[in-house]
Amino acid sequence: MCLGVPGKILEIKEHDVAQVDVDGNQLDISIRLTPEVQKGQFVLVHAGFAMEIIDESRAVETMDLLKELQKYRELGI
Repeated sequence: MCLGVPGKILEIKEHDVAQVDVDGNQLDISIRLTPEVQKGQFVLVHAGFAMEIIDESRAVETMDLLKELQKYRELGI
């Protein structure tokens, strides 16, 4: 199973690289698979690549679900 996490594009850099914010953490990812992405848009990030552009509501919903799963994990459920 592969898991993509939502990230917001903060800056487009050279060589198909962008800086994203994933839940408060900034990292550089490849946008080679989504070259049309723009600053301020949300993407699903997997293995250092933006896999697809998503809308903000989907990004928020996905991150909320991931945080909920983490709570259950911490409870040992």
